[in-house]
Amino acid sequence: MTTTVPNLARHVRLALASGLLLALAGCSILSDKPKNPSTIFAPEPVVQTDPSWPKVDWQLVIAPPVAARIVDSLRIAVRPTPGELQVYRDAQWARPPSDMLVETVLRALEDSGRIGGVARQGTGVAGEYKLFLELRRFESDYAGGAVPSATVEVSAKLLHMQQQKVAASRVFRQSTPAASTAVPDVARAFEQSLSTIGGEIAGWTLTSGEAHRRTLPAAP
Repeated sequence: MTTTVPNLARHVRLALASGLLLALAGCSILSDKPKNPSTIFAPEPVVQTDPSWPKVDWQLVIAPPVAARIVDSLRIAVRPTPGELQVYRDAQWARPPSDMLVETVLRALEDSGRIGGVARQGTGVAGEYKLFLELRRFESDYAGGAVPSATVEVSAKLLHMQQQKVAASRVFRQSTPAASTAVPDVARAFEQSLSTIGGEIAGWTLTSGEAHRRTLPAAP
């Protein structure tokens, strides 16, 4: 008995010391300065209907866009130098860039009143044409300058559903200089780039689809 008591006491002291160290460690973790909350940016692009857009009676379905994960991220990408891609600290998008792109094109076509019907794929709408979009770039690009530009690049293909044939294809690219290097100004530049490229894609879809439809044989 006399040989085990000192050992027991020593174990108790070690356990108490370990508990105290853990408690101190826990306090230091809790007292760490919290991370800065991210500012969430939600661009609201507006597309003005071009009077030259044709009025069509066919329907269109927009397929889910394709984009690399780094392009379609909630983090706001910036390219300070060629070959280098970073993200802005403590800032992010409210929605993925691909979703913002589709929503811009969809609303532009709906608000134009120039098409018989348009909807996202999966909503039950049967379209004569389907629009495929690949978002290639969605980044703030300095391109060797002092102020970045909001750069958006999209590859578009218009498919005739019955023929399963590409009726038209085109690559769209829009760069809008930001007013400054500040992230809010960069976000506003993206809003303008989305407005411009969304309008271009909408007008091209209507014009190209109608031109292709006129080449089809008349229905019996």
